[in-house]
Amino acid sequence: MSYGAQRVADLVEIHELCARYMAYASQFVVDKWLEVFTSDGEYEAFGTTYPLAKLPDLLKAAPRGQFIGNMPVVEFHGDRASGIQHYVFIDQQTHAMRLAWYKDEYVRTKDGWRIHRRATTFLRKHGGFDSGRQHDPLAAPDGAGAD
Repeated sequence: MSYGAQRVADLVEIHELCARYMAYASQFVVDKWLEVFTSDGEYEAFGTTYPLAKLPDLLKAAPRGQFIGNMPVVEFHGDRASGIQHYVFIDQQTHAMRLAWYKDEYVRTKDGWRIHRRATTFLRKHGGFDSGRQHDPLAAPDGAGAD
């Protein structure tokens, strides 16, 4: 495959990977959702970095709703890549929206491209942006965390 054809194939695979992330997160399909990450994958939000082992609990603690995202902008660095994907999350019950973007690190594995690290930045109504109010969604104040 030529360099141009390989780059297009890689872009399509990463775009599909990010679409699967959003579909599986919106539908709470935990086992499939975990497959989009490397085995040492991480997710960062709310001032904390979570290892792959904690992601099922994070998904369980998350509000139900729909992710809608654009195709990520990707830069390749051999068998690694970085990207940014903007998205909106719409809460299922209130229809309140969260605007944000993911900053990603991707790795080519024997099973194809996977997300190694995904960090969330939220856009705020006041015009600023940040990685979220520092808290641990797994340690709910009423003791009803994701067990």
